[in-house]
Amino acid sequence: MSRKYFGTDGIRGRVGEYPITPDFVLKLGWAAGMAFRRQGACRILIGKDTRISGYMFESALEAGLSAAGADVQLLGPMPTPAIAYLTRTFQAQAGIVISASHNPHDDNGIKFFSGKGTKLPDEIELMIEELLDAPMTVVESARLGKVSRINDAAGRYIEFCKGSVPSNTSFAGLKLVVDCAHGAAYKVAPSVFRELGAQVSVLAAEPNGLNINHNCGSTHIAALQAAVVEQHADLGIAFDGDADRVLMVDHTGALVDGDELMFIIARDLQERGKLVGGVVGTLMSNLGLELALSDLGIPFVRAKVGDRYVIAELLERGWQLGGENSGHIVCLQHTTTGDAIIAALQVLLAMKHRGQTLAEARQGVRKCPQVLVNVRFSGDVDPVSHPAVQDACARVTEKMQGRGRVLLRKSGTEPLVRVMVEGDDETQVRGYADELAKVVAEVCA
Repeated sequence: MSRKYFGTDGIRGRVGEYPITPDFVLKLGWAAGMAFRRQGACRILIGKDTRISGYMFESALEAGLSAAGADVQLLGPMPTPAIAYLTRTFQAQAGIVISASHNPHDDNGIKFFSGKGTKLPDEIELMIEELLDAPMTVVESARLGKVSRINDAAGRYIEFCKGSVPSNTSFAGLKLVVDCAHGAAYKVAPSVFRELGAQVSVLAAEPNGLNINHNCGSTHIAALQAAVVEQHADLGIAFDGDADRVLMVDHTGALVDGDELMFIIARDLQERGKLVGGVVGTLMSNLGLELALSDLGIPFVRAKVGDRYVIAELLERGWQLGGENSGHIVCLQHTTTGDAIIAALQVLLAMKHRGQTLAEARQGVRKCPQVLVNVRFSGDVDPVSHPAVQDACARVTEKMQGRGRVLLRKSGTEPLVRVMVEGDDETQVRGYADELAKVVAEVCA
């Protein structure tokens, strides 16, 4: 059954435009409460990032859940992975996150975790969808849900993150710059690294509701790069607004992306005999990651883009490490979803084990030039499956003689075809990407 409201990661859009409106979110809270109450007694946690609309949607969800007879516990601003963890810890039936992740403040979204801290089962999502189209009712007064606040949520999550490294771990002597994107990690992330002994300088940790992800964080890395070099720090760590993705900057100011971070973690796990299976990347993972892991004898497979698909592939194979070059990194040996703070700690631990700087640790991966061209399209035509486009892709693939790859995919959020070509020679790769983009544009015209 196709979904009317839920996308691959909850419901997201521009604030004030359907469905990201107070009335819809009220109804969503009621529908979720009714769906989970069918399983028995119901307690649901709500957390959010720092965007100003979070206040409005938190209140709407709270009212809808209470009307359905579900008890609510409020967490306040907390990283998305923290809400997954706390949902498990408090044995709640579900956790709800109010966040639009790396998007600007005028977007927002709602996503859910199951009681196990994982994505919702399909049957629950479909049940919520059905209820959204049903008339809203209110339970009798004596059965209305109660609302309370969990005041020690941040402390619990900080201890959980620290528990992902051995208890005797100390990062004393390490100077870090941490960019919190004026987002959900602005309190907890600096505390985690400081409590493990690192010297921490903090950027973008003064949220005002409007500045989340604005010229900061993992989507705007320049300020962190400049700060690391200026402060002679060992490295920089950048989170996005809800702290489920992380990128790093080495001491020279060079960006270290999710592919390289996964390699560093995987190699360390292998050297300590703790790597289970292999690594799951995505269709966008750099060919250099695949080749570097192959040199170590570590299996590598690609899932569709999106942490939902990475996690599904990991669970199916019984593996533990996967992620995306954007910085979503999943360490299932520690938690149930992508967690930026925990991933960053695993990288620092790997550096410590090898006695290497981040610049040295990343040397195992030789990134292949990768060129991405976006082509806008409209109408009902599917450019990706068009015979002319398929023929052009086959020609380019043949020309690269096994030393590169071509990927065309439609964006899940915009009317764009993403044309990606990867290979040994950057000039050649750019030429092939432009050639394919021209064919796609002609088909769409």
